[in-house]
Amino acid sequence: MHSDAVVWDMLGNRQFCSYKITTKTQSFCRNEYNLTGLCNRSSCPLANSQYATVREEKGRCYLYMKTIERAPFPRRLWERVLLNKNYEKALEEIDENLIYWPRFLRHKCKQRFTKITQYLIRIRKLTLKRQRKLVPLRRKIERREKRREEKALVAAQLDNAIEKELLERLKQDTYGDIYNFPIHAFDKALQQQDAESESESDAEKEEEDEEDADNREFVEADDSDLSDFEDMDKLETSSEEEQEEEAEAEKKASRSKSKGKAPLKGPARRKRPYIEIEYEEETEPSTKTKAG
Repeated sequence: MHSDAVVWDMLGNRQFCSYKITTKTQSFCRNEYNLTGLCNRSSCPLANSQYATVREEKGRCYLYMKTIERAPFPRRLWERVLLNKNYEKALEEIDENLIYWPRFLRHKCKQRFTKITQYLIRIRKLTLKRQRKLVPLRRKIERREKRREEKALVAAQLDNAIEKELLERLKQDTYGDIYNFPIHAFDKALQQQDAESESESDAEKEEEDEEDADNREFVEADDSDLSDFEDMDKLETSSEEEQEEEAEAEKKASRSKSKGKAPLKGPARRKRPYIEIEYEEETEPSTKTKAG
C-alpha cells in the first residue's frame, strides 16, 4: 500500500535522497517535476500522490498532473495537457483542469507558468536583437601563425634585397653575357624608374607653371620686332613697284594691238620695255661714181 507519509519519512526527514541539495540555510530539489524547486513536504513530487506542475518543452508550456489512481502504472503516471499560447486563456485552462485540487497547487502552477512565459518572451527578444558572437581563441594556433608570418616577412625582405643587388650588378654590367638572367625583373625595375622620373618631371612642370602664373614681367621690344616692321614696309613698296610694271606692260600690249599684230594665245607674258633703234646709211658722193 502506497503511503505519502512513509515516503516522506524515508526521503525528506533527514534521510538520503538523490535529488536533494543541502546548503547552510535551505534544502533544494533537482527533480524536473518539482513545482517550486524547494525540498519540503508539500512540494515533493515523490511524497505526494496527487501532484501537478508546469513544464516547458521547445517553447510550449504543458500542464502535468498525477493522481493516485495511476500509481500502479508508471508508464501512464503523468497526464500532459498542452496550454494555449495566450496567457489569459492558459490561466483559464489551469483553473478548469485543477478545479477540485488544493488551492496551493493551483496557485503555484500559475506562478510557474507566469515565470516560464516571461523568460520565453526574453528569449525571443534576445534572438531578434543583434548580439556579439563569442568566438573561442586558440592560443596555440595563433602563436604558430604569428611565427609563420614573421618568417615570411624576413624571407620577403631577403628576397627583395637580393633582387635589388642583382639589378644593380646588371646595370653595372658586372657579369656581362656569361649568365642568362630573367629579363622581366630588369624590365620591371626600368619601368619603376621611368615612372619615378615622369612623376618628378610632372611635379617640376607644375611648380614652374605656378611660378609663372604668380610672377608678371614687362619686357622691352627687341630689334627683331623692329626689323619685322621694316620688312613689312619693304614688302609694301615692292608690291607697289610690281603694280606699276604690270600697268606699263598692259599699255604696251594695247599699242601692239593697234599696229595689227595678232594677240598671243595663252597666259599674258611680261614684255620687255620698247626700244627704238635707228640705223644710219652712208652714201658715196656722185663725183666718184662718174669718174669710175
